[in-house]
Amino acid sequence: MIDVKALRENPDLVRASQKARGENPDLVDQALAADEKRRNAIVEFEALRAEQNTLSKSVGAAKGDEKAALLEKAKSLSAAVKEAESKKNSTEADFKKIAMEISNLVDTSAPVGGEADFKVIEEVGIPRKFDFEPKDHVELGKILGAIDVERGAKVSGARFYYLTGVGALLELALVNYAITMATKAGFIPMIPPVLVKPAAMEGTGFLGQAAENVFHLKEDDFYLVGTSEVPLAAYHMDEILDAKSLPLRYTGYSPCFRREAGSYGKDTRGIIRVHQFEKVEMFSFCVPEQAVAEHQRLLAWEKDFLNAMEIPYRVIDVATGDLGSSANRKFDCEAWIPTQNAYREVTSTSNCSEFQARRLNVRTKGESGTYPVATLNGTLVAVPRMIVSILENHQQADGSVLVPKALQPFLGMDRFTPVG
Repeated sequence: MIDVKALRENPDLVRASQKARGENPDLVDQALAADEKRRNAIVEFEALRAEQNTLSKSVGAAKGDEKAALLEKAKSLSAAVKEAESKKNSTEADFKKIAMEISNLVDTSAPVGGEADFKVIEEVGIPRKFDFEPKDHVELGKILGAIDVERGAKVSGARFYYLTGVGALLELALVNYAITMATKAGFIPMIPPVLVKPAAMEGTGFLGQAAENVFHLKEDDFYLVGTSEVPLAAYHMDEILDAKSLPLRYTGYSPCFRREAGSYGKDTRGIIRVHQFEKVEMFSFCVPEQAVAEHQRLLAWEKDFLNAMEIPYRVIDVATGDLGSSANRKFDCEAWIPTQNAYREVTSTSNCSEFQARRLNVRTKGESGTYPVATLNGTLVAVPRMIVSILENHQQADGSVLVPKALQPFLGMDRFTPVG
């Protein structure tokens, strides 16, 4: 949620942020008007309640006709207090509804523009030049007995798949390597719930712009998470964290579910864009002044993972119009996919500053009182896209695939070979 103080004191900054995102700047004026109504209603309610308290003391000291008159006044005043309280609650709800629609303030260092206006920060590794025609991951998956999209579609529909044989083993190796790496770096490993209440989904910002991509179980009012960022962020909901314990870092392994409602016709072949997949996510709670440095640390861990996979990749600074509502800055790592002759996103890390913490009521305590923490998240490995990257970049002319050295201890082999 946007900082109310910033909204009141610097509305032009909030308007500029909304414009940079390509979102509605008029929400700022709507929120300011609703805030004024809310504050007036609070003043009115508190004044009436103070009058009621004073009157109650007078009633206790009065006698006879005076007491009867005061009791009659108290009855009337009680009705006015209830009406004022109802008005206060209504205006507070109106303000919150509008304020929750305003996205996080963008970092002024982020490039301004839409999806294509990112800035390339660095390129790591050189895309391989093949002396044979490289196969895509779908064909390699068949040859190796690793991926079965046909039966996935038969059983569940488009954008579903089976990982079989070495494909399943590769997923387990990737997850184990990621969890081992994160644990060594001081993260607390978690397997979180993937069905969450509306408060968790709304608090992390996934019921706004991203709502169309969320699976909702209407009968039970549960949401299937699209990332373990959601349950990890909500883990300390309505809590005050000990400042001495920060940063608190968790790594969550979970299945993820996405409707991909806005991607009709995109990546229909293979397992690059699917409805269900596994992911290892990093999540950090820290004091706000540490957030920028913590963001760089998350990015460094993502790069360490990709370096261990021995694949070429680049790091981009995501443009303001592609940040999503919660992040004020985001870095994506994109792996080189040979058969697409393009870089594709495989990991992402976002600095959400205090935006999610305000919505989830996660605070810490300092000399000036309690205040929201900063939250940050970063993908260590999204399994399907990493499998695509490994198979395509490490394939050999005979259809075999070399296993990255970092994964060999988890797989007990250095090469995947064709089956049959």
